[in-house]
Amino acid sequence: MPYLRVGYGESLILIHGLGEIKEGWGKQFELADQYDLIVPDLRGHGDNLRMDGITIKNFAKDILSLLDELKIESAHICGMSMGGIVVQEIYRQAPERCLSLILVSTFYHAPAQFRTIFFPVRKARALLLSSEEQKLMAAKTCLYSWKQENMEAFFKFYKPNKEAYVKSMEACLEIDNRSLLPKIKVPTLVIGCQYDSITPVWIQILMHEQIPNSDLVIFQKSGHIAKLEVTEKFNHTLRHFLNENGLTEKAG
Repeated sequence: MPYLRVGYGESLILIHGLGEIKEGWGKQFELADQYDLIVPDLRGHGDNLRMDGITIKNFAKDILSLLDELKIESAHICGMSMGGIVVQEIYRQAPERCLSLILVSTFYHAPAQFRTIFFPVRKARALLLSSEEQKLMAAKTCLYSWKQENMEAFFKFYKPNKEAYVKSMEACLEIDNRSLLPKIKVPTLVIGCQYDSITPVWIQILMHEQIPNSDLVIFQKSGHIAKLEVTEKFNHTLRHFLNENGLTEKAG
């Protein structure tokens, strides 16, 4: 499983979203002064060429296997969008491996009616549009600000493989974690964004209400990708959450 690793301290796993690659977390590498950052490519994404068995369950198993390989007993687990769904599945499979959870612009349940309407449209778009057309449409959907800097950063790290994209999207739409959320016992931060058109902020509010003792942060002036559009606030929020919960010593 291809991954990046940088920093020192307690381990913090950063899991990318649908169509993204691990390098998309580059703006969060400043956290390496305090954490051992481990940033993998999920199956079918980036340098991970494995195309079989693309499911949320297998994504989670792959990351747990990576932790085994690196001899890491437990870690803080952060995921954005599809990555947040993987975080939930990691907790389902191995709650004892999770020091804390950070769920960013994600969701926990896809109703059957939503799958019936949403999936065929997104599948057709993924298969019929050229790669450049798909990336442009995704950028304009995901970003609040279309300024050149944001667009260029998005294009650099959004590199969907058509086959893997469709399989991964279908896997996301099969989840139902309604019974899981109330069982989460570790410190959990739920992050939403004011102008997120992919996973509207009311979804994160509902998640927060269902996860006992969770924290909720809503970023203004950001679309789906807060780690890119409001980087300074995003990184500060992650660091503050972990420090406030006494999970690691402050740098210095």
